Amino acid sequence: MASVAELKEKHAAATASVNSLRERLRQRRQTLLDTDVEKYSKAQGRTAVSFNPTDLVCCRTLQGHSGKVYSLDWTPEKNWIVSASQDGRLIVWNALTSQKTHAIKLHCPWVMTCAFAPNGQSVACGGLDSACSIFNLSSQADRDGNMPVSRVLTGHKGYVSSCQYVPDQETRLITGSGDQTCVLWDVTTGQRISIFGGEFPSGHTADVLSLSINSLNTNMFISGSCDTTVRLWDLRIASRAVRTYHGHEGDINSVKFFPDGQRFGTGSDDGTCRLFDMRTGHQLQVYNREPDRNDNELPIVTSVAFSISGRLLFAGYSNGDCYVWDTLLAEMVLNLGTLQNSHEGRISCLGLSSDGSALCTGSWDKNLKLRGMAWHELL
Repeated sequence: MASVAELKEKHAAATASVNSLRERLRQRRQTLLDTDVEKYSKAQGRTAVSFNPTDLVCCRTLQGHSGKVYSLDWTPEKNWIVSASQDGRLIVWNALTSQKTHAIKLHCPWVMTCAFAPNGQSVACGGLDSACSIFNLSSQADRDGNMPVSRVLTGHKGYVSSCQYVPDQETRLITGSGDQTCVLWDVTTGQRISIFGGEFPSGHTADVLSLSINSLNTNMFISGSCDTTVRLWDLRIASRAVRTYHGHEGDINSVKFFPDGQRFGTGSDDGTCRLFDMRTGHQLQVYNREPDRNDNELPIVTSVAFSISGRLLFAGYSNGDCYVWDTLLAEMVLNLGTLQNSHEGRISCLGLSSDGSALCTGSWDKNLKLRGMAWHELL
């Protein structure tokens, strides 16, 4: 029987071998990738999108939370937004009138994520209680004004960092967790259908922080992790990741599929956003910003979203900036954080309405802000 020292030595040798192979693979990919999106676009004579400061003016501020806003989500069809906050509440807003339609007090105040069901009739949330709670918005409140939980999805062994309903399927929900796994749930029964990662060697090796489902092929989803990788999963094959994407040098806080379903964007603690090709695994573009002038450090990217065409990438940062990137030219064409009536704290989450006509941002300043985009059909 091998001793502990021998096992450690074998483990160290295997780790070194894996790292060596990974570096060789990275170098091989670099030789094949002779250009990036920016260089190709400039060679084709493309010019960056131009903005006026009034093009993305803040038209509404949604006030009502008494703690930091951590997460938000739009309904797929109607103009409703759900937000989750450190104050231990979910608030459902009418984006057109700024009115609150529901204020849901949670049993566990440490909420990290929220999501609307595709039909807009239910909302889900998760956090440090390691569970995902489902609320039916048509349920009657109790005598204290609290809305009852219609279902609690339990089974994760770590905090629930992210959740998203499978498009057009009110009974299917995916969660990501600090236990390094993602889970597909049957919301009706509360049962786990599939577990992605965990004991499987192709799974994440650190906390899962974010996920995004491909709206054009709902069997595919991606997850971002503290292990600095993104992994592609197929709902029909839970035993292994389809592909692993490398490039980031820090936790991946946000992932989002490109509108064509063939690419995806990421935002990381390393201060960069990146664009990847889902099929080839190539990193197509890095969106680098300048260090913060106050402390000469790169602010963390907390959240990303694409315009309806994919030409623009919206990125929220830990210093309160919200960059609008031209995805083709890799140029920052507008910083919403410098405009009048911008947030006064970290941008923690953002998202676009389903038709691309409005951008909503959430912040540690306890507010959400809505910005209209009249020219959204073009971008």
